[in-house]
Amino acid sequence: MEIIRKYFPNLSPLQEQQMGALAALYADWNSKINVISRKDIDNLYEHHVLHSLAIAKLINFKTGSRVMDLGCGGGFPGIPLAILFSEVRFHLVDSIGKKVRVASEVANAVGLKNVEFSHARGEDIKGKDYDFVVTRAVMPLSDLVKCVKKNISNEQKNALPNGIIALKGGELEQEMAPMKHHCTVWNISDWFEEEWFETKKVVHVC
Repeated sequence: MEIIRKYFPNLSPLQEQQMGALAALYADWNSKINVISRKDIDNLYEHHVLHSLAIAKLINFKTGSRVMDLGCGGGFPGIPLAILFSEVRFHLVDSIGKKVRVASEVANAVGLKNVEFSHARGEDIKGKDYDFVVTRAVMPLSDLVKCVKKNISNEQKNALPNGIIALKGGELEQEMAPMKHHCTVWNISDWFEEEWFETKKVVHVC
């Protein structure tokens, strides 16, 4: 939890409490349903919570924004973002029911009121309701664009144009090539100094 305070020192007491509760909740659920690698559960705050919050270094979502987390797994990046942005609506979607269950139970346990969940594929989510779709290593960007462009609202609320915000790692040039004029990339290592973030990036596609 110290690593979260290091980069987000202005958390409210409620946000501190909610973030702090995640370790025990995920450890408990992970022992029943494996949503985080057993080897990685001890790195929950650095590799999962803080990684998710890199999106908050890129954009401060405006009140009333709607964000879909596609392929949310056990709740990343959606749950840490929902804790940080309590006035933003989050819709967490995954095609694997047991992962959605874990994310839902964790959100309920920490008292999140601004999240909803769907056990569904991205193709099944209808309506241009979202300012942003966020993802973490779910699918290649070109497939992602095809899947969710139908869901992006035309109404602009935020400083960043509506679109996709994807957490990615490694070499992205080839993956981004088909849409290079629509992509902007940020190095997470510009925000977080830990070695694990050296190859991690945030990609915005509009």
